[in-house]
Amino acid sequence: MPSVTKTTLAVLAATTMLAGAAAPAAAQGEPLTGELRIFLDTSNPAPRAAMEGMIARFQEMHPDLEIETTIIDREAYKTQLRNFLSANAPDVATWHAGNRMAPYVEAGLFEDVSDLWDEEMSRDLASTKGSMTMDGKQWGVPYTYYQWGVYYREDLFAQYGLSEPETWDDFKANCQTLLDNGVKCFAIGTKFLWTAAGWFDYINLRTNGYEFHMDLTAGRVPWTDERVRATFANWRELIDMNAYIDNHTSYSWQEALPFMVQGDAAMYLMGNFVVAPLREAGLSDDQLGFFQFPAIDPERQMAEEAPTDTFHIPAQAQNKDAARAFLRYVADAENQTIINAELGQLPVNARATIEDDEFLNEGFAMLSAAQGLAQFFDRDAPAEMAKAGMEGFQEFMVRPDNVDAILERLERVRQRVY
Repeated sequence: MPSVTKTTLAVLAATTMLAGAAAPAAAQGEPLTGELRIFLDTSNPAPRAAMEGMIARFQEMHPDLEIETTIIDREAYKTQLRNFLSANAPDVATWHAGNRMAPYVEAGLFEDVSDLWDEEMSRDLASTKGSMTMDGKQWGVPYTYYQWGVYYREDLFAQYGLSEPETWDDFKANCQTLLDNGVKCFAIGTKFLWTAAGWFDYINLRTNGYEFHMDLTAGRVPWTDERVRATFANWRELIDMNAYIDNHTSYSWQEALPFMVQGDAAMYLMGNFVVAPLREAGLSDDQLGFFQFPAIDPERQMAEEAPTDTFHIPAQAQNKDAARAFLRYVADAENQTIINAELGQLPVNARATIEDDEFLNEGFAMLSAAQGLAQFFDRDAPAEMAKAGMEGFQEFMVRPDNVDAILERLERVRQRVY
């Protein structure tokens, strides 16, 4: 049985008032009444507390509204989502942007909320508007994301006279210098496959651009296309240099961290969640740096990986007026400042502020200026395609000569899945 907790938040609202926090204007309007049912997949302690606090503040602003939240374990939520959207739907539900929301939009299970995306919201949430848009309409609002990029040992770069690369040639030149000095370029653990997908995504985004990448993950481009082959050819340049740590298929991403901590590898392409364990392992911020994945084709826009969590209104919701007011509150700059400080992640709203953390500051600036946001391969592609793709990426990193067979196999999967 999945773990499900229900809580009515009228009492919680009275005990979790944020001292000095004014009610955002975006959430004001006619008094809201009736019941607002919210389903969340934020079952881990920190995100659960952040969401409960946010809902309590909204409840405080609308005392005549009865709010009930249901918190479901994230893995169980994935399997239950379609069922509860189809029958006895809540008024608000959490999910993800990009192609992860596409099946529910196409099935008519999510409400069109384009009316919320006025000039102000479109400006404040500009970096993610594309990932919330299908058929020219918006289907939810984002509340948090985090950056991917290259985390590196600043002290090793200084030791060998390296600087942060801006081009692919710079990237490879740095790598060769490290290798010449007995240091692997990249830590990675591909035992659980998805880490290899981060490399594919970035090299494809930089080789072919955002629109092509999204067309590929949406099944509109054959995997045997020459442009896909160009991505793998670029990737192979690093593989043939022996840039990655040995035996990476034996390690999870966490198990590969010691290579960077001990100085046996200088860089790690990863999400910002890698910072905390690196700090806990003893690396200081003086030893750690971050840079944007460098350009490969200078004509391509600099899109980024930024997995984005979202709120949606189910098409069968009963209290859509209250649901819309709640989504306006979710998108508000002040609210996003509060909840992302608690989550240790980045607010999507460009007017929000972030805690004084080197990596969050760099990520916020990078994502706010991004020319397109991908959600990560296993969110942007359907599950069966994502599984086959990630298996192929891992195989390619170990046996790059198999590239033709891998791409032909992925193409067969594409023809079956889409």
